[in-house]
Amino acid sequence: MALHQTKDTRPEDADTDVFASALSGQILPKYRIPDDHSSSEVVYSLLHNELLLDGNAAQNLATFCTTWSDDGVHRLMNECLDKNMIDKDEYPQTAEIEARCVNILADLWNAPSGTTGTGCSTTGSSEAAMLGGLALKWRWRARRTAEGKPADRPNLVCGPVQICWEKFARYFDVELRQVPLEPGATGLRPHQLAAHVDESTIGVVAILGVTYTCDYEPVAELAAALDRIQEERGWDVPLHVDAASGGFVAPFLHPDVVWDFRLPRVASINTSGHKYGLAPLGVGWIVWRTADLLPAELVFDVDYLGGDMPTFALNFSRPGGEVIAQYYLFLRLGRAGYRRVQQACADTAQYLAREIEGLGPFTLLYDGRGALPAVSYTLTDPAGAGFSLYDLSDRLRMRGWQVPSYPLPPDREETVIQRVLIRHGVTRDQIALLVEDIRRSVAHLRSVPQLVPATPSRSGFHH
Repeated sequence: MALHQTKDTRPEDADTDVFASALSGQILPKYRIPDDHSSSEVVYSLLHNELLLDGNAAQNLATFCTTWSDDGVHRLMNECLDKNMIDKDEYPQTAEIEARCVNILADLWNAPSGTTGTGCSTTGSSEAAMLGGLALKWRWRARRTAEGKPADRPNLVCGPVQICWEKFARYFDVELRQVPLEPGATGLRPHQLAAHVDESTIGVVAILGVTYTCDYEPVAELAAALDRIQEERGWDVPLHVDAASGGFVAPFLHPDVVWDFRLPRVASINTSGHKYGLAPLGVGWIVWRTADLLPAELVFDVDYLGGDMPTFALNFSRPGGEVIAQYYLFLRLGRAGYRRVQQACADTAQYLAREIEGLGPFTLLYDGRGALPAVSYTLTDPAGAGFSLYDLSDRLRMRGWQVPSYPLPPDREETVIQRVLIRHGVTRDQIALLVEDIRRSVAHLRSVPQLVPATPSRSGFHH
């Protein structure tokens, strides 16, 4: 009988303990791709362990972004790993689902009936905001040119905005007129507009969920102030609402707050699907009141992916899974489900506000009522407290909590605050544990003299 030798087809390191493998005995390459391959399990395990050095997302109370998703989202995201959102000819059903989401948002934000609105998905609310700003600039420039007036010095008026608007102004050559905060104010106020708006103003940005303090700016009152300016000066200045966070909160928790397309002056709205829209990271939305408010010159028709596709975006290829996940959440939760989720978050935020107020050294700036599910507060007596909020952030970080401390924008930069965001997946029990850790941290900081006094230049969070 003939003898046959078998070949060992198992991958290298198949029977080797991960931590006895060749790769685990090295410092992982940082500047040069390795010469040879390694076992997928070994590489996965080593990277998995390295990523344990990241913070725990469940304890990240600084971020607005979704940190918990149900199993349906995970399965759909895995099934859509290969779907390119830009390739609408190859993935027509993904494109159809994107259109459904735009329709749903236009309805949610009370777009006028009998008109044709328009919108699109983006990589997040920052890209969506920039697209809204570009439409404002193009429309203003076209109007000025038609009137025979100079169109070389556009400006945009806003209050304490997120960094994306500063990027927009710098990248697209627009003067950003950021109105300073008044004493006691946490956002733009209507009476401030007259001193900053002029004939070169392409628009005013109103924030539905101020990043720093989490309350809403008075959009309806801002629109009324712009109405008066038009009556007195003839300047027709549109409003863009940056509803990055509030766009998925106000319709469910505060339906009587008028901020959206019910106001004729609101031309466009952006939001972040991956914040209180509950979708996983990587999706934002921009919707225009009517289709004519998006200048045709900004839309590109792309035909080299197999079909003729209109597109308006700052990037090109991007995954389609987040859009699918957004639609899944619309279907799974519905209005009632979103309302329950956001109300549970708001109730927990209000519980935290009561506890913070009862601890002693803090003064609430925002108590979680009437706007985002969040709490912001400052030290009642910063000079006499014996510690700073930066010290408290550092102390809480020892327990894994990421609670940001930072100064308010000009002209209130002398006020340093802390902010806690309550998102889907942040439980009442977690917040009760946070309160106990704050109580213990305050007692410790009061008992131990701080050797290095805190200043506003110390690092904080920038979410």
